[in-house]
Amino acid sequence: MSAHPTDYVELRARSAFSFLEGASEPEGLVECAAAQGHRALALADRFGVYGIPRFQRAARSAGLRPIVGARVALPGDFTPLLLVESRRGWQNLCRLLSLGHAGPQKGDFALSWETFEEHAAGLTALVHADARLQRPDLDRGLAILGRERLWVDISRPREREAAYESRRGAALAEALGVPVLASGDVHFARPEDRRLQDALTCLRTGTHLERAGRRLLANAERHLHAPREMVRRFADRPEWIRATRRVAERCEFDLDDLGYRFPEFPVPGGDSQPSWLRALSFEGARGRYGHPLSGRVRRQLEHELALIEKLGLAGYFLIVHDIVRFARSQGMLVQGRGSAANSAVCYALGITAVDPVGMDLLFERFLSEERGEWPDIDLDLPSGERRESVIQYVFAKYGTRGAAMTANVITYRTKLATREMGKVLGHEGTLIDRLAALLANLGDEREDPRNTRQALRRAGIDPDVPAIAHWLFLIDRIEGLPRHLGQHSGGVVIAAGALDEVVPIEPARMAGRRVVQWDKDDCAALGIIKIDLLGLGMLAALEETLPLIRRFEGVDIDLAHLPPDDPATYAMIRRADTIGTFQIESRAQMATLPRLKPRCFYDLVVEIAIIRPGPIMGDMVHPYLNRRAGREPVTYAHPSLEPILARTLGVPLFQEQLLRIAMTVGGFSGGEAEELRRAMGFKRSRTRMESLEERLRKGMSERGLEREAQDRIVQQITSFALYGFPESHSASFALIAYASAYLKRHHPAAFLTGLLNAWPMGFYHPATLIKDAQRHAVEVRPIDVTCSGARCGLEANGKRPAVRLGLRFAERLREQTARRIEAERSARPFASLADWAARVGPARDEIDTLAELGALASLPGGPRQRREALWQVAGVERDAESLFAGAAPRNPTSPLDELSDLEATLTDYRLSGMTTGPHLLAHLRPALRRRGLLAAREVQSADDGSFVRTAGHVIVRQRPGSARGFCFLTLEDETGTSNAVLTPDVFQRFREVLREAALVELEGPLQNVDGVAHVRVRSLQALGASRPSDLPSAHDYR
Repeated sequence: MSAHPTDYVELRARSAFSFLEGASEPEGLVECAAAQGHRALALADRFGVYGIPRFQRAARSAGLRPIVGARVALPGDFTPLLLVESRRGWQNLCRLLSLGHAGPQKGDFALSWETFEEHAAGLTALVHADARLQRPDLDRGLAILGRERLWVDISRPREREAAYESRRGAALAEALGVPVLASGDVHFARPEDRRLQDALTCLRTGTHLERAGRRLLANAERHLHAPREMVRRFADRPEWIRATRRVAERCEFDLDDLGYRFPEFPVPGGDSQPSWLRALSFEGARGRYGHPLSGRVRRQLEHELALIEKLGLAGYFLIVHDIVRFARSQGMLVQGRGSAANSAVCYALGITAVDPVGMDLLFERFLSEERGEWPDIDLDLPSGERRESVIQYVFAKYGTRGAAMTANVITYRTKLATREMGKVLGHEGTLIDRLAALLANLGDEREDPRNTRQALRRAGIDPDVPAIAHWLFLIDRIEGLPRHLGQHSGGVVIAAGALDEVVPIEPARMAGRRVVQWDKDDCAALGIIKIDLLGLGMLAALEETLPLIRRFEGVDIDLAHLPPDDPATYAMIRRADTIGTFQIESRAQMATLPRLKPRCFYDLVVEIAIIRPGPIMGDMVHPYLNRRAGREPVTYAHPSLEPILARTLGVPLFQEQLLRIAMTVGGFSGGEAEELRRAMGFKRSRTRMESLEERLRKGMSERGLEREAQDRIVQQITSFALYGFPESHSASFALIAYASAYLKRHHPAAFLTGLLNAWPMGFYHPATLIKDAQRHAVEVRPIDVTCSGARCGLEANGKRPAVRLGLRFAERLREQTARRIEAERSARPFASLADWAARVGPARDEIDTLAELGALASLPGGPRQRREALWQVAGVERDAESLFAGAAPRNPTSPLDELSDLEATLTDYRLSGMTTGPHLLAHLRPALRRRGLLAAREVQSADDGSFVRTAGHVIVRQRPGSARGFCFLTLEDETGTSNAVLTPDVFQRFREVLREAALVELEGPLQNVDGVAHVRVRSLQALGASRPSDLPSAHDYR
């Protein structure tokens, strides 16, 4: 009896999540399968289930039944494909994958037959009929799985060698009584994907396309075929086609049946989790609000606790509270952020620092019954080792198999895609570098192929040359594909029992870390709870700063009890003197501060929220600023909105306002309003949006709102839902922003030291932070081996301490050498250059770096000049075991000319990325002044509309997506910073100069309004011949 197309199910398909072994994303395979008439499809990637959640979502959306599995490796080159029949089978597959990855080297995978046998229940295995198929392996597999769960699959890709192996495999299977089924051995979705598949094969095997030979597929036949075509190919073996359906029907497992449970938190005897959470919440609330609690606070706590108990979430809050408790017990700064700050329970437990009752924040933005998913609490911790200790606390508490980090799927971006495909095609290195930089610089403009072609022609590259066209084709195809599995910056998932039976766990590259095979979105979609333990550089900087203030200034600072509205701090903020502060230091923020003129904490909350895509894309920034300045009246779409929008002058700036609008004018509950926000947010469902909009309009009509007012409200909600910022999140950030600004204003030396030791962080390079501090009368001293530690520190200096740069900023100086310098110096002072070299034993490049930086000048009898130091260190014996160790160099006098002041500054930049001496532009100022170029400070005071010329070091280049092609620059010189803006046309004229030059001069009319000055650039050119590598790179966003 012949087979019907409905009898065929493709059971052997791989995706790009097989990492270099498959060329299509799961969604691409599903789309193709649905178009071809498949009713079900199996996905089984190599050593993992990385793409399975995406595959299942896509399959359901397309009306396909998803079948899930993975390919594993056993001794003897036996590589079965395991399909999941049941929850038991899923647990076993996850466990097998976890054990296979558990070896000492990340990326290795090894399973024993014994382990496989122990975890084989609930799994069906397919063994492909290729050259690796051997009788002993089939015998052993048959003994473990039996004839119902072990199959040999045969594919017919129209290759001579494959045809031979198929016949051999079929004969072997029939001889042993192992059943056979048909498969397509799918590597990619469509025939045209074969070109990318070949390129990936070259990447995997480390060869060029022209040298790959038989490593490549012989043809494009391993694409997904329609069921009708598969039936035709196996017309002589219809039973093999029908067998695929038989196996598919056994595989009933669905990811909704993961069996995940969140762990219960241990509570004192006699208490349940809800009762213990209640006790802790009211105890904490009395500490926050005083005793007795007001009726409003008590009602809010009761409302939240009732919903938390109803949803079974008490344990979640207790676990987060326990993590916060541990962090504080270690003396760490820790603060919850995000929508969790809308919760009075979180505030009472000390998880968050914003009073949601006092700020009238909406709890339903954080948690509601209608939301149908777990809440999300993000904890900010000091970055670095301190945060790691909290992560390890969680790992230790919940066990090796109970906790892990969420994954972050690293994808091919433009530069890497260009480089990798260039190597595959055998292009020359300089051409690869040129094209990678050019395409990356184009950014979103590449969406129009004409822009790419024009840019290539301008650069002297012909896009129509076949080799270049092929290269561009491959770049487009590989961009966005998964490259490898990384780890999320702080997302931790925990489970009751064995997490590795819910999702496979594998070692991360970082020692002591382990990671699940799914990212945070996959985990959230499948109901796996994530707690974000995020490293915040500013908290690390603040932790560094406070002890320094206590030690060197004799002042104890408690960040929780800073003067709430310090006039000097807010005056500094209004001047946009905010370099180094948290959140309000970016170019856009600094351009807004003089206009908004913050005078109190809520003004900072608004300031942080207003420079976000939501208000910008919704055209809400200028109306708010104009209303604040009195240039336009405060109006409301309807009088009922005034209580909601009065604090923001009638302009919706926060997500909570959107929710309250829906509740007030549409009659929505808090949970329904949150559902509306989410439906109109990032993952928009058009059907759901239309249904909710219809209901919103009905509610507004019932409340008497005219059509015009309804349209305005709907427009505000739909434009704002996608990017709106939570008020609670902004308030959490505002607390840290104010603390950082207060410390910068009143304790600038200690604050700078904290910033430098916490770097990399923030918006600016240390070179800019140092120059800003020097303009605020902070003395910054250079690296010196007689007094610098590995990290930066303070030195007594009268009333205001001085900052001493740390050895960590000396280029090429290894951390162990810096530590050795510290240790030897603390044992006893260095007697001479020779003594220092003998005791520290620096490498040649290290001693040369320190000599050129002048860091050896303070050694007793040491060289005072830099070239003299280079001369002397050449003759110093650095081997502590040598007979000449400690002996002075024989010819200490240098015949070399000493560095000029300009050369010394450039050397500082080259070897440490910064200078404590004059800014580079200070050396050039006399010549610039003769040519009529203004310094940054003079630009700020020039008249609006005047034509100005200025120059500086480019420290910021920005072309945000919301700016419609405009480019913004920040230039720095010895007097401060100035800003410039380029229209899209002007940017295109000068984009090459902007990409290459570190120093530029520019000219154009000045716009100077409300204390904010921008040069509208008409002309721009590189300044001088300084190489960009001599100077710190700019802060670039595309």
